[in-house]
Amino acid sequence: MRPLVSVLVLNYRNAHATVRCVQALQEQTMIDSIEILVIDNHSNDDSIGILRNQLATFLHVQIIETSSNDGFGFGYNIGLSYATGEYILCNNPDKILEPNGIEKMVRRMQDDTTIGIVAPRLMHSDGTQRLSIRRYPRLLDIIFRRSFIGNLFPHSLDIYLMKDADRHIEQEVDWAIGGCFMIRHDVFQQLGGFDQQFFLFFEDTDLCRRCHNLGKKVVYLPSVIASDKKNRLSGESFFDLILKKTGRIHLSSAFKYFWKWKGLPR
Repeated sequence: MRPLVSVLVLNYRNAHATVRCVQALQEQTMIDSIEILVIDNHSNDDSIGILRNQLATFLHVQIIETSSNDGFGFGYNIGLSYATGEYILCNNPDKILEPNGIEKMVRRMQDDTTIGIVAPRLMHSDGTQRLSIRRYPRLLDIIFRRSFIGNLFPHSLDIYLMKDADRHIEQEVDWAIGGCFMIRHDVFQQLGGFDQQFFLFFEDTDLCRRCHNLGKKVVYLPSVIASDKKNRLSGESFFDLILKKTGRIHLSSAFKYFWKWKGLPR
């Protein structure tokens, strides 16, 4: 029987977290309507051995190996090519949904066919909430967030980070962090998946923007909570953009994003 939801879990040298994520997914209230596709994005370490050994007895799980690591979007797009569910959940290993999370997300999308993407509230273990919903960025927003200049224009940065929004209320947003969100399978296919020119970062911003262009809404659903690890791959400072590899990738993706959407309304 065709599953209702295909959960894509993308692993890159994070096998133990991936195993914990899959274990947690087994507790979902609608697990019998779910297939779990674990994509190893050419980790080139002992990930595959760990995944095959520790996930061997789990039902509804398929492990997929990519032949190369061509980025976050590439890995999820490979998973999409195997997915058969009506809804796709992109779920990074560090994001753990509450047991009825998938069911609530599906129900919300079934209730409103104009929704293309729905994203949960992301909570850290210390009780703080991740600023996971945003307005479309301007180049200045990226500069403000990464330098002391942001201290001179806090209101502008707050607008981008939607600090003025009530995060306890369901609402339509420009975009949501791509580490945990549900998208309709047909919408994902119409969009051609993630734009693979973005190796890492901004592929979620771009996807949500293209989803809006299809006439579909991106909705933040705070009644669904996922736990999230408190870290930032690209670093915290302006110097991290230059000194860290992930920072340099972030900078490259930013240039690609602003070039792609240049001259178009925010």
